[in-house]
Amino acid sequence: MKYDVVIIGAGAAGCVLAARLSEDPGRSVLLLEAGPDYPDFDQLPLDLKEGNNMWRSAYGPHNWGYTATATPLQAEPVQIPRGRAIGGSTSINGQVLFRGVPEDYDNWAEWGNDEWAFTKVLPYFRKLETDLDFPGDDFHGGSGPIPVRRYQRGEWLPHATAFYDACVDLGFPQDPDQNHPDSNGIAARPLNNINGVRMSTAITYLNPVRHRLNLTTRGNVTVHRIIFEGQRAVGVAAESGGESFTVEGDQIVVSSGAIATPQTLMLSGVGPADQLRSFGIPVVQDTPGVGENLRDHPAVFTLFRASGAAPDDLAPSIQVGLRFSLEGSPTRADIQLAPILMNSEHRPASVTIESEDFHFGFSAALQNAVSAGRLRLASTDPHVQPDLNYDYLSDPYDRERMRGAVRLGLRISDHPLFRDIIAERLNPTDADLASDAALDNWLLRNACTQHHSSGTCKMGLATDPMAVVDQYCKVHGLEGLRVVDASVMPDVIRANTNATTIMIAEKVADWMREGK
Repeated sequence: MKYDVVIIGAGAAGCVLAARLSEDPGRSVLLLEAGPDYPDFDQLPLDLKEGNNMWRSAYGPHNWGYTATATPLQAEPVQIPRGRAIGGSTSINGQVLFRGVPEDYDNWAEWGNDEWAFTKVLPYFRKLETDLDFPGDDFHGGSGPIPVRRYQRGEWLPHATAFYDACVDLGFPQDPDQNHPDSNGIAARPLNNINGVRMSTAITYLNPVRHRLNLTTRGNVTVHRIIFEGQRAVGVAAESGGESFTVEGDQIVVSSGAIATPQTLMLSGVGPADQLRSFGIPVVQDTPGVGENLRDHPAVFTLFRASGAAPDDLAPSIQVGLRFSLEGSPTRADIQLAPILMNSEHRPASVTIESEDFHFGFSAALQNAVSAGRLRLASTDPHVQPDLNYDYLSDPYDRERMRGAVRLGLRISDHPLFRDIIAERLNPTDADLASDAALDNWLLRNACTQHHSSGTCKMGLATDPMAVVDQYCKVHGLEGLRVVDASVMPDVIRANTNATTIMIAEKVADWMREGK
């Protein structure tokens, strides 16, 4: 059968595209996902449904299990959780529905993508959400698919309250809304978690429209490659249950995320020609930017042993967070610092606690790192993950800012409000903090992901040799092929990437409906 649109990947972008494009009953849409499909909410596995224990979700059975090189000083690869189920990473993530600052999107526009200026993306941020705390004003949506809320002060756990109040006492402004354009300071986090349930794009966008006769959703389908006739994408070759098949489409959209999308393109012959030839892959188009510009938010975790009993495993792992810049920084809001429980996905997979004592930590993450990594093929087998090297903190300026973030976290932890909460700091040690060089060494040994991989198929002008797609997310030089997911971001925004990825899909869906 031939479809009008074939979407590869049912994650943050794919579910949105499928829902929006199938609003036209005359357009047939096929949505393919490598992971399983759970169309019945009552049958949804707990690791996908229950959003508070994000560790169980991120490192559970619906995770691709990617590993990567973080820095040269780490002997073992770091784990990079990405969702493998309908809903993609929105089905296993931390549910922080958090926008970048306006400058992020205005930078995209200045780099040749004028359709992505903040004033042009704001309507799509409003369109995707129903903000239960700021309903339907100039900056928030009141009727979108994804509900957003913030834990109120009376709901905060003691360590979250202490963190918030310590930040205020140290002079940071109270920020009532981290999704306001002027956001800065200490705030309750905006979350798409309602009564402990993760509001994934599978639940909010896809499930309500599954009844449409023009929409077909298929889980457990691994796409091997995109099929081309000349320079036009005309279908996909895939497998399911050990059976191979092909599907034709007038338009092919790759929405598999910043890791799987460039891998799929390269396996299809679109990527750096020398690399493709080294694997014997026929070159459809030499596109050197595929897999380059691997962006993320490098993070480190300060670990404390706490007093008292540990909260329940389903206690909210994140409630408040600080968005700030160090004194003298030329950019604002370039660091996040937040107190987290051990059931958070921001606790690195390498941190294991054998004691039953209460432990928690501070997660510090750099939001506009200068350093960037790269992705390379490791095999022609789509089941074999690509080679990932994030090259975290390789730039001295990144290390400087992360040193400042860690030291600020220690100032907060030393505040009298934590006197009855923190019993002992376990990591970093006093020796790790003895000098800039010692702390740099600790940073490079402990850097991990904040789970915001992006940029590997960046948008930009055709004159930019590293640009993979134009600002309408069409792959340069090819026809019938778009990339719509976090990989098209020219640089990662200064916030969690979930909301921005959904916004990208909402905006591109409008263009596709208009024939752009």
